[in-house]
Amino acid sequence: MDSVGVAAAAPDAGPGPAWQSKCPWGAPSTTSISCSLADVMSEQLAKELQLEEENAAFPEVVAAAEGPFITGENIDTSSDLMLAQMLQMEFDREYDAQLRREEKKINGDSKVSISFENYRKVHPYDSDSSEDEVDWQDTRHDPYRADKPTTTPRRGFIGKGKDITTKHDEVVCGRKNTARMENFAPEFQVGDGIGMDLKLSNQVFNALKQHAYSEERRSARLHEKKEHSTAEKAVDPKTRLLLYKMVNSGMLETITGCISTGKESVVFHAYGGNSATEDKVIPPECAIKVFKTTLNEFKNRDKYIKDDYRFKDRFSKLNPRKIIRMWAEKEMHNLTRMQNAGIPCPQVVILKKHVLVMSFIGQDQVPAPKLKDVTLSSEDMKKAYYQILNMMQQLYRECNLVHADLSEYNMLWHDGKVWLIDVSQSVEPTHPHGLEFLFRDCRNVSQFFQKGGVAEALNERELFNAVSGLNITADNEVDFQAEIEALEKMNEDHVQNHGKKLSTFSSDGDPPIYDE
Repeated sequence: MDSVGVAAAAPDAGPGPAWQSKCPWGAPSTTSISCSLADVMSEQLAKELQLEEENAAFPEVVAAAEGPFITGENIDTSSDLMLAQMLQMEFDREYDAQLRREEKKINGDSKVSISFENYRKVHPYDSDSSEDEVDWQDTRHDPYRADKPTTTPRRGFIGKGKDITTKHDEVVCGRKNTARMENFAPEFQVGDGIGMDLKLSNQVFNALKQHAYSEERRSARLHEKKEHSTAEKAVDPKTRLLLYKMVNSGMLETITGCISTGKESVVFHAYGGNSATEDKVIPPECAIKVFKTTLNEFKNRDKYIKDDYRFKDRFSKLNPRKIIRMWAEKEMHNLTRMQNAGIPCPQVVILKKHVLVMSFIGQDQVPAPKLKDVTLSSEDMKKAYYQILNMMQQLYRECNLVHADLSEYNMLWHDGKVWLIDVSQSVEPTHPHGLEFLFRDCRNVSQFFQKGGVAEALNERELFNAVSGLNITADNEVDFQAEIEALEKMNEDHVQNHGKKLSTFSSDGDPPIYDE
């Protein structure tokens, strides 16, 4: 018999020695149960194997969990959302169990305990929600408030003999003062003095009480100032109401947005409406200039109003809102003068308190560029210089005005010519500082065009004489300004003595009109 036959016959032999049963050439005594492919791919079998592995690897975590693992017997597991919710629930339970173990480990037998209840994972799909559990914060012991209300006897003390306690007891008063801190304003943070059994003396409590009332009044003042003042974007409730009324009346169709902001005002762009009157035609595009009601950024605003004879009697420094209205009214009157003289400037549509509506210098919501931002050719630069020189002379002679803030920042270039804007600070030449403002304007204009390469540009002293018609002959700027101040002083004395605003400036006839 060959070796193969011996190996095959070995299992059929009777009982023999032990070494024969462990023969490596023999067949195994136990045959494995064969299973189908459907059983291998069964989800139930996979979960059972997973449970066996988890029980062997993490016996403590599974034992501490608040329930068995969701088997999904009665749950449709074909949805990915349901599977994700089931996994999240199991994770939350294990996380909460870990938190409870940490609490017990840290607290131990201590009377002062901590709680991780705020860090628990309360899952919305957990059916075993802790509705019957009481929040630990609702069961804390109040160290100074009795469980049952006790009445204070009329005699003002309790106890007898050495155990007598009056209402002026230091401990009782301290705890009462701590309880009274809860009556402070919500904005005043008093902390958690209740849980610490804090005892405040009367002196400390009175100081905190006074400070809380002061902070409450200060907060009310700040809120009122914010509601009644125009600041960054100049749209406080009163200003919004004015703008809404203009839109509702049909004067304006819509307000698109902010196009410019400065220290004294904010300018918005708007489309004109159809409610045109007989004497006023609303342009297609309008510029809404809203003057800021706070004087924080432009504090010397009263310098241009209180000495102006048109507004001297109405000036009141004690009411800033009236100053703003006068400031807006002043710009309206100055623009009207310039428009009547034919000087290119925005056309006034209407004035409502501190909101001035004018025609828009630009096109399709794009404002005209300032003279400092536009790049002009040498011919256009020369043309702009002579135009500005002519406008300064017209302002002084025909409009009886001095711009007082003329520079490349307040001149726009549109349709091949210069437009003047921002004339709210413009004053008459008889103003106590009118000639000083004119000399400052001449300096700004002369320096800008000299840097721009205009060879024909006059210096500030020559430009001042050309605009004003005065013949001030001084060798240097210091003497020139001294003569200007002398003329202003002479005019001021004349006004005070005669009560008239007639100019006493001596000129050699009308100033020459410079043309290109």
